[in-house]
Amino acid sequence: MSHIHRQRGFALLLAFAALVSGCSTANRGGATPQGSSPPRTGLPLPLSQTLEAGQHGWTLLDGNRETLGEQTGRVLVLDFYATWCGPCRESVPQLVELQRRYGPQGLRIVGLNVGGPEDRFQIADFVREFGIQYDLGYPDEGMSDLFFADDTRIPQTFVFDRHGRLVRRFIGYDPSTAQELERAIREALAAT
Repeated sequence: MSHIHRQRGFALLLAFAALVSGCSTANRGGATPQGSSPPRTGLPLPLSQTLEAGQHGWTLLDGNRETLGEQTGRVLVLDFYATWCGPCRESVPQLVELQRRYGPQGLRIVGLNVGGPEDRFQIADFVREFGIQYDLGYPDEGMSDLFFADDTRIPQTFVFDRHGRLVRRFIGYDPSTAQELERAIREALAAT
């Protein structure tokens, strides 16, 4: 194989890795490495007891405001996304299926758009394209600052147990993330 063919192959491999991993919110559409990891920010656990009700939360598309503290009693998945982010788009069909399958057991998924003001105009088409049935909204600025304190790549998906404790954080999306996310949800639903 010639040197030029090796370079092209390597460039294609890098482009594919960027597509299936995550997007940078600072550099719209930028490539970032894949992976999931536990929080490195020292986020206090459980967040629902640490954050004052009403201090950090989100506003749903219908205008209703919610906070983490109001979500105890069910397993909560917060998915931070943008409509222009390739890995975010890849993750949505799985989120739709997870909500359908595990919603009756106490799962609630909330998608929080962090794609910027111009991205809000794309949400209606995004919902239609993917048949999204879970709630969508926008995080408060303070909540975004807290959750993205150490890493601004998206999608970022946070799984909270029924007591409001953060049990898993995923950064980026690839096929292994799908399996791990479902496992984390099943474990959180089974726990008392």
